[in-house]
Amino acid sequence: MSQLLIRLSARLSSRNNNVCIHKCFRLFSTGPYLTLGTRVQEVLPSGCKIGDVLLFYPAKEQILTLHDKTIPKELKDEEMIGTSHGWSFFYDRHDRIVRISDIFSPFASKSNPTVIPLPRLTDLPSEQIEQVCNVAMSSSSPLGDEDCVVAIKFSGDQLSLCRPGRDLEWTNILTPFHCCENSNVMYSKRYKRFYLSAPGGIHFFSYHLNENTEHHKLVYRDHPELDQSEWKTLSMCSRREYLVESSSSDERYLVKWYAHGSYSSVLNGIEYKTKRFMVFSEEETAEGKFMCYTEDIGEMCIFIASNEAFCIPASSCPGLKPSTIYFMVGHGFGSYDLTTGDTHHYKAPDGFISTPCWLPPVSI
Repeated sequence: MSQLLIRLSARLSSRNNNVCIHKCFRLFSTGPYLTLGTRVQEVLPSGCKIGDVLLFYPAKEQILTLHDKTIPKELKDEEMIGTSHGWSFFYDRHDRIVRISDIFSPFASKSNPTVIPLPRLTDLPSEQIEQVCNVAMSSSSPLGDEDCVVAIKFSGDQLSLCRPGRDLEWTNILTPFHCCENSNVMYSKRYKRFYLSAPGGIHFFSYHLNENTEHHKLVYRDHPELDQSEWKTLSMCSRREYLVESSSSDERYLVKWYAHGSYSSVLNGIEYKTKRFMVFSEEETAEGKFMCYTEDIGEMCIFIASNEAFCIPASSCPGLKPSTIYFMVGHGFGSYDLTTGDTHHYKAPDGFISTPCWLPPVSI
């Protein structure tokens, strides 16, 4: 895990720089948080490190520092590839081992965070497993749940599934027709299957361990009323789709993210800036299922980054704004009000880790 030195932005009050974990129970809710990384203070003879875990709290736009947490030696050189249900996933590219940890959870053990090794990853012929799109998990914890399944979607056509503590190897699936190369995997509690959306959001593909792939065609009933120039601008944008299901109901949404890419000499590559989000709500009628455009998802908030996208009520965390998307995608970091179309940008601290992820609220 890379070291991180944080310089707080002007928006973030300096008096919050050293918020201790025992104060966080009073000052902060149980989430959601965005993972920023770690700031190493000491390396122990055992190979473990002692450092600060840094999180961003969007409801107050503040940095939360968890002081003096032990960073297990198994994670010290590993790359975080995503999160699901508050658990972080780390990948050792040398031995191809994936490990699950609760190290970023404010309520995990400070001196002995949980680390769960998964089997060594293998790749399908002609597939590469170096670049990960995201990970998803079928239950809230990989501990003691025999039905828990982990899914990893790679940048390409490979989807890998396994049950922590039970499977000795991964089940590798080749997604169809090269149509899900950069899709993000999500788990539907309602349908008990993993889902991938094809580019354009015209099709879903769903998977379960040892079961056949199912194909689902989406039918759209409504679209936003935009003038021709706006549609032309969006047609020149890069686009990515995210499936998300409400944690408190069976509601499911398809989120479309539009971003404009331009060359950045600082990044020595393409920098993507968010232009717009569109949300389509899945509705069941006597005629079938339809995806209906909406600018109002009630009190719900959607969180999108390198994590499995999730949706929670704004009332679960005072300070969150209803009908809002909180995002960290491309190089955009902020919130998008679906009702007004306004984007509020957060000033990102220097030194972001390569895979910032949102952690959902936890029950305590």
